[in-house]
Amino acid sequence: MSITLTDQDKLTLRTAAYGAVTLMSAADAAGKPHKAATEGSIALSSATGLVGHVLAEYPKDMKLDSKSVAAIADQVLPALTAAMSLLKEQDPAEADNFRRTVLVAVDAAARPHQGRPSPTVADMTRKITEALGAAR
Repeated sequence: MSITLTDQDKLTLRTAAYGAVTLMSAADAAGKPHKAATEGSIALSSATGLVGHVLAEYPKDMKLDSKSVAAIADQVLPALTAAMSLLKEQDPAEADNFRRTVLVAVDAAARPHQGRPSPTVADMTRKITEALGAAR
């Protein structure tokens, strides 16, 4: 099945994926936010398939509102759901690839904690996972 993504669709995927890593980094502000961002970004750059090609493009067109974590979440969580919906519509296998890619990045971003992540990081992981699962 051939997938056709508009520039806006690609922006949605990049905002969702890189935004999820940004949220994980923000949730770890008292810990190792730079390490969380690095680990999550490396995971995204390792993506394959159509998702990997889209995420490989530098997200220069992506603008996350960084006034607060809440403002970033207001952009990113709906983008995660929208990305899943548009991919499910065109190719369910690629939607699964996107979900797995984001979840690997979230896990990688949480990894700097040698052991259990903080309650804040665990809650952000839950919010991201729920947003990925909310797609119709």
